[in-house]
Amino acid sequence: MALVQVITVSDRAHRGEYADRSGPLARELMEAAGYDCADVAVVPDGVESVREAVIDALEAGARIVITTGGTGVGARDWTVEALEPLIELPMPAVSMQIALNGASKTPFSLLTRGVAGVTKRGGGQAFIVSLPGSTGGVRDGVRVIAPIARHVLDQLDGLDHA
Repeated sequence: MALVQVITVSDRAHRGEYADRSGPLARELMEAAGYDCADVAVVPDGVESVREAVIDALEAGARIVITTGGTGVGARDWTVEALEPLIELPMPAVSMQIALNGASKTPFSLLTRGVAGVTKRGGGQAFIVSLPGSTGGVRDGVRVIAPIARHVLDQLDGLDHA
């Protein structure tokens, strides 16, 4: 059972029109930070496909689920709407910090509609975070997620501060 599941949300990558770069990068960066990651899943944009992939990951035992893509304002960007019903304890400061990290490099990072929080679905508690689909957005996001994810899980598991 892998601790982390990365899910890329992209119609074009799902159809094989281009190679997914953001999901593999998120996995690589999380592994470099010491996390055990499953193979990246690639799903098409859309509320149902994203929600099903996240629920499948939770039921398989993932404790950290990272999505990449579908957080902008495009017609098919529905990742946030897919994740919000799954998140029972929102953590808006996490998403805000991810956007602010990117804003120092490009103002477009402020257009992301990211979401982060905790869910209790799938038989356990898990940390869910959405990242933009760009490799820069993934780098900025993992810089925020990697240092705090273990602490989030420790808190969910009832452990005290280190």
